[in-house]
Amino acid sequence: MKRVFYLSILAISFIFLNSNPSFSQKSEYSFVEELDNLVRPDLLPAYRTGEYVEQISSYDRTGKNDDGFGGAYSFIRKEGNNLVIADFKGAGVVNRIWTPTPTDDTLAFYFDGEKKARLRIRFSDLFSGNVFPFVKGISGNEVGGYFTYLPIPYKKSLKIVFEGEKILFLQIQNRQIPGKKVESYTGDFSALEKAKIDEVSKLFTEMKPQANLFAKGRSAGIQSEEKTFVINPGEEVDFFNATQGGRIVGMEIDGGTSFEGMQKDIVLSAKWDGENVEGIYSPIADFFGYAYGKKAMRGLLMGSKGNLNYSYIPMPYDQSADLKIVYKKRANGEQAPISIKTRVYYSAQARDKQNEGKFYAVWRREKPEQGKYYEFLKTEGKGHYVGTIHLAQGLRPGMTLFFEGDDVTQIDGKQRLHGTGSEDYYNGGWYALLDRWDRGISLPIHGSLDYSLPMGRTGAYRFFMTDKMPFEKEINHVIEHGPEGNEFPVDYTSIAMYYGAQPLRSKIEPTDELRQVYLPTVHEYFPQLMEVTLGGGAEVKQDRGLRMRSDGHHTVRVMLTDVPEGEYKLSISYFEKENGAEFAIWQRQKLITDWKSSQATQEKLNEKVEMGSIKITKQTNSITFHVRKQGEKGNEFELDRIFLEKIAD
Repeated sequence: MKRVFYLSILAISFIFLNSNPSFSQKSEYSFVEELDNLVRPDLLPAYRTGEYVEQISSYDRTGKNDDGFGGAYSFIRKEGNNLVIADFKGAGVVNRIWTPTPTDDTLAFYFDGEKKARLRIRFSDLFSGNVFPFVKGISGNEVGGYFTYLPIPYKKSLKIVFEGEKILFLQIQNRQIPGKKVESYTGDFSALEKAKIDEVSKLFTEMKPQANLFAKGRSAGIQSEEKTFVINPGEEVDFFNATQGGRIVGMEIDGGTSFEGMQKDIVLSAKWDGENVEGIYSPIADFFGYAYGKKAMRGLLMGSKGNLNYSYIPMPYDQSADLKIVYKKRANGEQAPISIKTRVYYSAQARDKQNEGKFYAVWRREKPEQGKYYEFLKTEGKGHYVGTIHLAQGLRPGMTLFFEGDDVTQIDGKQRLHGTGSEDYYNGGWYALLDRWDRGISLPIHGSLDYSLPMGRTGAYRFFMTDKMPFEKEINHVIEHGPEGNEFPVDYTSIAMYYGAQPLRSKIEPTDELRQVYLPTVHEYFPQLMEVTLGGGAEVKQDRGLRMRSDGHHTVRVMLTDVPEGEYKLSISYFEKENGAEFAIWQRQKLITDWKSSQATQEKLNEKVEMGSIKITKQTNSITFHVRKQGEKGNEFELDRIFLEKIAD
């Protein structure tokens, strides 16, 4: 009787497992499939039911801004002379490790309670790209941050120990995988696993975005449909309509330079299955990662190359899909007709309703109130978060301190992630420092869109691939503006991308005002990012300020880039000191202010001293400091900052 009973149970189990692919898919964890998630967007719509992404980070638990400098929150506990920086329990996988401050100290990874570390590696070699399997592309550094996305699975537990005295900024993302059979990382890889590592590395380092790269799995068998049309202000033009289930594998939109400029009047609209609210309703410039009127993003999945704007994010639907371009008519001002060419890649594979979500891109622009977070996404239901595009404009001149703000994510009633700073969220670090977070740089799944101290603004993007954030009931994904208390006045624009089971309930209408790029009228130039040209034998050193040395009479030109053309009041802050030289300011051949002394017996900072007015054009976007020796000691003029204030037309 027992034998018959057991055989019956086995037979029923066999039938159930083979008739329920979602269940059998959960039974065993695959390192190759994990890596596939980095480069196969066709897998993005799939739910991860019962799994949660969480993050250990060095954020200041008191709510202040010591997110790593002191090192107080960069470890869990001490073990002898070492620091335990992570201690995960249960089956799971580390998907991402980030820091802006790697050292040559050793990291030791202890799996499943073992007394001997299975993996020992220099902290810096997690990111160097020189140590297999932490290869280039999967690991690397740019825009000030060091990152690795190599999956590190563990069966029962994982303890990570830093064998050094002090570790600073840190983020470690892991994912719980209950119900799956997971084998812990060994460092021994099969031929298939090595090939997959090489494949991901090649895709990430070559960075050649195109639809055919991603025509796999449920995105295979793609067809394409093209349309060319002219659209006038106030018109809407459909460029793709489907009347049966399928999925959009990619879209390419060529409008020449028409989407550039200060007015973002061309809107992309997408509606799935006749839902009341569009799944996408966003200015094209924002959706494709333009920054303040210019093309900026060139990621592997989304961005612009030449005049072509592309998205290879899959968008499955059940019965119908309607894509259109909407040309918003302004109440005042002239708007020209625009010629647009579109190409949509699609497949006939309808959404798997049980296992896949629909794609939603939530556009918003807001000046958040003091004391309140800026909200990327707050929604209820089942789904997972997969991407952020973010334009961050400060509303007062000076250093971009608003980017000190941390991201915070609440999922299903629990805080799952808390970051250490806005550029850190985008795998960056050290804004306003040369060759760090100082300009726009695009990488495959993250990057900086822009950085300008004079304009008080920046922008960034990040796609969550292996580390997409599942939620069963709700998600509240927000970011601070300012170091503490959300006090810095800002104008933020974002696209929050996710897959969900429920339709959107509302949208923000991109009004005339919300489609207009903000232009500040007061600008500051800081010495660390000044573009300087030396004349003759002048010497310059950039530390506290811009120190210009001369034993005779020499010139130093400073470029005044980024700001709009117009007439400006020019002011400077400079130091008076014992070895202060004389200085005069010219704009090319025009004298702005005659010789002044910067010599004094005691050091003093003269703040925001008005020097005169200048006109900024593409040809006259600079000023030149003439520096000459004063007496025996006066051989140095030290500039603190330059200020421009727009004079009303």
